[in-house]
Amino acid sequence: MTTPYRCILLLAMLVLPLGWGKRLPPAVKALYQSIRTQERCQNVYATGFHSAEGDGGDFEYCADHLASNNILYIRGTSHALANMDIDCDGDQQATTPDDNPCASSTDTQSQTSFSDTIKSFDAGISDLNPHVHPYVVFGNDGTRPDWPVYRPQSHHVQPLSVMAVVCNKKLIYGIWGDINGDDGQQPMIGEASISLATACFGPSMTGNNGHEENDILYLAFPGAEAVVGPDAAWNASSYRDFARSIEPIGDALVKRRIGDTSKAIKGARPRLLVLALIVGVLMLAFPAPPPNFCYSR
Repeated sequence: MTTPYRCILLLAMLVLPLGWGKRLPPAVKALYQSIRTQERCQNVYATGFHSAEGDGGDFEYCADHLASNNILYIRGTSHALANMDIDCDGDQQATTPDDNPCASSTDTQSQTSFSDTIKSFDAGISDLNPHVHPYVVFGNDGTRPDWPVYRPQSHHVQPLSVMAVVCNKKLIYGIWGDINGDDGQQPMIGEASISLATACFGPSMTGNNGHEENDILYLAFPGAEAVVGPDAAWNASSYRDFARSIEPIGDALVKRRIGDTSKAIKGARPRLLVLALIVGVLMLAFPAPPPNFCYSR
C-alpha cells in the first residue's frame, strides 16, 4: 500500500469513532454564541468557583436563560464558559491497566454522588462507569469555612437528569452524575467523565489530560422530564449504547426549550456514511496493511 493510502485509512479509522456527537443545531449554536457574547452572567445563583487552580475564582452558576429557556449553566467573566477536566470516579471494574485512559488519574474515587439511586434501579450495576456513562460533574458541596457551594436540586435540577454539553462544535448528551466536593485546594467547576470527554475531543483525553480552554457550555435542565429512569441502558457495555438510550430525552428537551434538533441529526450522519464507504473500499483494496502503517520502505 502506498503511503498516502495508508495514512488516509489511518485517519479515517481514527475519525469514525469520534462522530457520535451531533453537529450543533442552529438554535443551540445561536444560544451558545449569545451566551459567549455576554461579558458575564447577570442572574448569578452562586459564584467564587475556579475552572483551573490559581485562576481568579470568578466562575458562576448562571440563570440568565432560566426564564426564556428553563436552563442553567456554568460560565465565567470576560466571555468565558468552562473547561473540561476529566472525572474517573465510579465503577471501573470493566477496565484493565492496558485499556484504561484513567490509569493516570491521581484523584479517582470509588463511587459517584448518586450511586444509591443507581443501585435502586436494579439495573445490574452498582454505580456509574466513567468509561460508559457520559456524566457531568455539576454542583459544589462542602462544609469547610468560606467554601462556596451550589446545590442544583435547590433549583429543581434532579440527579441523573440529562444535560447537554456543547463542545468542539458538537452537541453531546450526558447526565448529571457527580458533584464537586471540598477535598481539593479550591472549589472547582468544569468536569466530565472520560467517556463524555472522549466523545467531545477524541482519544487524546486521559485521566490527567483534559480540555483547558474555557469554551465548554454545560446546560442543565430543571424538571422531572429531564430525569433518566430505570429503563435506560444503564448496564450497557459501551458509551454509544448508553448514549443512544438517553438521546430521545435529550432531543426532546433541546427541541422544547431551545429549538429543533432535526437538522443536526440529518447533518451528522451522511458524513459518517461517506467516510465508512471510503474505509470499506480501502480495506477491500488493501486488506493487510504492513506494520509500519504510514511509512514506505
